[in-house]
Amino acid sequence: MSKLTCTVFALIIATAQISYADGPQDNSVDKVRAVPPVGIELSEEHKAKLQTRLDSLSDTISQLRIPKYKATHRHLPDVEVLHRAVAQALYHQEMFHERDIMAAHELLDMAEQRCVQMKQGKAPWTTQHGLVVRGYRSKLDGTVQPYGLEIAADYNFDHPSPVRCDIWFHGRGERSMELQFLAQRSKRNGPYPPAMGIILHPYGRYSNAFKFAGEVDTFEALENVKQSYNIDNERISVRGFSMGGAACWQFAVHNPDLWFAANPGAGFSETPEFLKFFQGETLNPPWYEEKLWRMYDCNLWAENLRHLPTVAYSGEIDKQKQAADLMETALKKYHIDLMHVIGPETAHSIHKESNKIIRSKFDALASRGRNRYPRSVRLTTFTLKYNQMKWITVHGLQEHWERSTIEAQVIGDYELLVETDGVSEFSVDFPAGTSLFGLQNNVNIIINGKAVSPQKTKSDLSFNARFHRDGTAWKVGPTPSKSKFLKRHDLQGPVDDALMQPFLFVMPTGKDKNPGVQKWIEDESDRARGEWRRHMRGDAPVKVDTQISESDMANYNLILWGTPESNSMIKKLGKQLPIQWGNQNIKVGDKNYASGNHIPILIYPNPLNPKRYIVFNSSFTYREYDYLNNARQTPKLPDWAIIDITTPPNARWPGKVVDANFFDENWELRSK
Repeated sequence: MSKLTCTVFALIIATAQISYADGPQDNSVDKVRAVPPVGIELSEEHKAKLQTRLDSLSDTISQLRIPKYKATHRHLPDVEVLHRAVAQALYHQEMFHERDIMAAHELLDMAEQRCVQMKQGKAPWTTQHGLVVRGYRSKLDGTVQPYGLEIAADYNFDHPSPVRCDIWFHGRGERSMELQFLAQRSKRNGPYPPAMGIILHPYGRYSNAFKFAGEVDTFEALENVKQSYNIDNERISVRGFSMGGAACWQFAVHNPDLWFAANPGAGFSETPEFLKFFQGETLNPPWYEEKLWRMYDCNLWAENLRHLPTVAYSGEIDKQKQAADLMETALKKYHIDLMHVIGPETAHSIHKESNKIIRSKFDALASRGRNRYPRSVRLTTFTLKYNQMKWITVHGLQEHWERSTIEAQVIGDYELLVETDGVSEFSVDFPAGTSLFGLQNNVNIIINGKAVSPQKTKSDLSFNARFHRDGTAWKVGPTPSKSKFLKRHDLQGPVDDALMQPFLFVMPTGKDKNPGVQKWIEDESDRARGEWRRHMRGDAPVKVDTQISESDMANYNLILWGTPESNSMIKKLGKQLPIQWGNQNIKVGDKNYASGNHIPILIYPNPLNPKRYIVFNSSFTYREYDYLNNARQTPKLPDWAIIDITTPPNARWPGKVVDANFFDENWELRSK
């Protein structure tokens, strides 16, 4: 069989396995199967052999860290990631077949070979064509994370010219841990082997549809690739199939200005309709969870695709065709006709002839590249997390999680026409040499039909201006600091956002006098560390409250576990929050909740460093029930919540949520 046929066959086999892994049988919160499942029990002989090799490899890696081998230190993650993959699979019973044992030894073989080469001052895999597996150290939690590459034969390592890079998002695989991912990526091409350039296969930190830490992983892996290969920034695309198709839709609508094209295949494009259609699930979420669907419901962001050429793919008889059909309907509202390639009589796989059509279209789009400075731009957003389109950046919203839009047009050489809805602050940024305005005269600025103070292009052909809303009028400059805090990009919530930046778990050195409170803190903090490893494939960095330094304050979001009685950092910082946590009551506006049986979960700017968050008593907010279908993996709690801990935690909630809401744009409690 050809490589393409083998790939399609592999996709069909993978789909057959996945089809038994989700569906209506996974709609019971009380009967949640383990994800990932427990692997096979290895014999003592197999365990001993692997452990001996891991120990030896650890010693060698330690030797390579000495100054003598400094020239190759930057390549250490390429070895460490192989060690970690095998170690995780061995220590946590994440091998599921005899072939995984063989794969573990093969990865250790590769690691040992790389160590020998590094001791010789060489790293030949960094100048290797074809399939390559590599690693990088994540800024998120300090762990090494894997990625795969397909490097076309035309890449010139001696005199590299900028090349196209396609990011390929993989499908769902509940048994695809680091070990299985690296084994596959070292042996098997993806469905679109590159005729030119490079294909990046991010791992995405397991099975989260490249959301949250999976999203961060994609950008970190891409940056790592750019450090080693000459990537053409004007020719980077996003592509994927199944769960990877869902990821592609998300990256397309959130960051359309970064890519030259998008190619989502199958998957899902939003939460409620997909779960009703695919999962047969009756949804009845609390209001704040439904509002937070807007973060990943791509149909609500569809208009952003006016700036990104998109080629969707579906099999004609694939149930997951629903994703593209729904996006097609959403795009019609904006007079955009979706290019939807459909594989005839095809289920959940990529049809051979469709593959050819998509290849041809993408090659044409790559030759065009992205248009960084069009004369007209328009952005739809619901959060400052995703706040940029080409040369427009939104810095403030009137209300988060409500639809906000901005459209800006360059008229002639000396006029900027802007229309906004829901936006309170924005900037226009043309770097040196890119301004679309003339050089000699003032640029007339018209915002929502009213003139604002004119601005000028600089002599280096740059143009930069910032504007804020003051009542109904618009003025030049940033929003005056009327409040101690404002919601900003990467400082806008909800709780889950704190785990998308470098963070520290801060554990209490004391204990709460209330046994029920103390047990909840211990159980939930232990669970959070365990689930970060299982589902975000990292090790949550941990310090105790008495060890937190000014450097920690400056560099990390602090995830504070405990109470004011048990954690000195909660006691110190909590006094400056709008929710007051006392010995007897938790005060939220005019409401009081007894501290003996309630716990607050919240996110807030760190009062001692407003550029970072603090979080009380929570990691990412979706739980075991939501692991069963990627469309469920959305934020479950807003900026704050009060948990009644007399109701035990389950696979859905950390207890009974008796109150919850968002802070306003000034990080203050909302009025009724």
